[in-house]
Amino acid sequence: MIVVFGSINLDLIFPLASLPTAGQTVLTPTARIEPGGKGANQAVAAARDGSSVVFAGAVGADPLAGLALAGLEAAGIDLSRVERTEAYTGCAAIAVDRAGRNHVMVAAGANLLARADQLEDALLGPGTTLVLQMETEPQQTAALILRARARGARIVLNLAPAAALAPEALRVIDLLVANQEEGAWLGTRLGTGVNAASLQQALGVGVVLTLGSEGAEAATDGGRVRIEAERVDVLDTTAAGDCFTGVLAASLDRGLTVEAGIRRANRAAALCCTRPGTQGSLPTGAETDAF
Repeated sequence: MIVVFGSINLDLIFPLASLPTAGQTVLTPTARIEPGGKGANQAVAAARDGSSVVFAGAVGADPLAGLALAGLEAAGIDLSRVERTEAYTGCAAIAVDRAGRNHVMVAAGANLLARADQLEDALLGPGTTLVLQMETEPQQTAALILRARARGARIVLNLAPAAALAPEALRVIDLLVANQEEGAWLGTRLGTGVNAASLQQALGVGVVLTLGSEGAEAATDGGRVRIEAERVDVLDTTAAGDCFTGVLAASLDRGLTVEAGIRRANRAAALCCTRPGTQGSLPTGAETDAF
């Protein structure tokens, strides 16, 4: 079972010919509104891949909440541990250019009110893969990691966006997933090289670094591996990282090795990049396996 503690947003997506520079106004004839948030996206990715998923997070008591939750509901995810708060529902503005590159701005809103105690201890045992990101309050994320470690869950932390986390929590996870920028940020803080092996040696936990069009590399107690990316015509990379993390977690949860999980996650993320949007771009497990 996958348990996700994370963010729920409503995304406003602007397809542009080119990303704006400082002070520049760029016009576009269309925009899309879609459910998003790193936590929600990763939960939907895991559910579409075939996993049973429980989600804990927070939305506002506002009209945006229903739209933000729609993708999670459609994926059949257990939302009984999502709370409505007096804060506004989290939202994001995303600009995407013709090469699929993006700029993302996020207003956290209710996501900062999500609490670790929304998840009971029974959901944090050895049969659970717990997935977390850094769009919720770091103290709550750390508290949940420590509880899950004590109860035997597998813990996957996506260090996105890059933010400080209590060392006693960071050093007891099972797998850290980060992109190049997040890895560089962490490497600077730790005084290490910016590669999976250096980070793994410094932290003592498994590390997966995603490298965009260059694929991904991993360093765990089982060894080191670098896996090339699948070659596709890229339309939109917005959800690629969340797709990768969600499918990797789902693959580990069903017993695959880290290397095999990365290969599946690479295929899923490649498919995701050929489609527009966030949750609407996430493939099913059958699509990933047939790719």
